[in-house]
Amino acid sequence: MTSRLTVQLLLALLAGSATAAAASPAQLISEFRLKNGEGRVTIDTTLNAIAMDQAKAMAAKDTLDHDVLGSFTSRIARANAGRAAENIAYGYDNFEKTLTQWIASSGHRKNLLLPKATRVGIASATSATTHRIYWAMEIAGDYEKRPAIASRPVKPVSRKPAASSCRLRILSVCF
Repeated sequence: MTSRLTVQLLLALLAGSATAAAASPAQLISEFRLKNGEGRVTIDTTLNAIAMDQAKAMAAKDTLDHDVLGSFTSRIARANAGRAAENIAYGYDNFEKTLTQWIASSGHRKNLLLPKATRVGIASATSATTHRIYWAMEIAGDYEKRPAIASRPVKPVSRKPAASSCRLRILSVCF
């Protein structure tokens, strides 16, 4: 009886660790965001494509650079995001290690916790020369709707005619 319980516990532990190992990058980021008061993110195909382009470009040039393909603003424009951020890294052989490094870095952590972010894209590419793995993560939220401003009637400005005794006017002062 005791050995049966031990086997069941062992199977449960193995199943739990297999589930944890199978967590997607979006799930891992969402777990971190939820622990820190932000909402979940889901994988977005456009952001994945932007991340892949960035990772491949960095691997091809073997350089860690946000601007390897042009400015972030120009690259992220096709994602139709109201707010967005990018994290990049190299050298880590899996996403979990990369995420751990980003969480430990204040700037990367801030990007992971981008307020109102709902979408994420993650990609990696390997340099053909150094075999370094380059990572890129794009995180974004949708455009926020601005509150409608009630229109108010504009009052016409009344102008008084200039006094006839004014011989010189400088900055609306009559002399």
